[in-house]
Amino acid sequence: MGIIKIEVEDILTLKKNHPCGSQQWKVTRIGTDIGMKCMKCGHFVMISRQKLERTIREINRQGRSLRPVDAEIEVEIE
Repeated sequence: MGIIKIEVEDILTLKKNHPCGSQQWKVTRIGTDIGMKCMKCGHFVMISRQKLERTIREINRQGRSLRPVDAEIEVEIE
């Protein structure tokens, strides 16, 4: 089982649109909760990592487009 590696400044494309019509969010804070800012209207939200990982369609990192599966890192639980 792995988690998706999310970095500050990543642009996430989510499955559902924000009410303003945008699907793209810029990551501004990382932790237990992820802070994101809408790329169209600037609305800021905090969402749990677990909930966010289910809604990611694409990750744009430094000009590269990644699928969530490509950004996954393995975590071993002992």
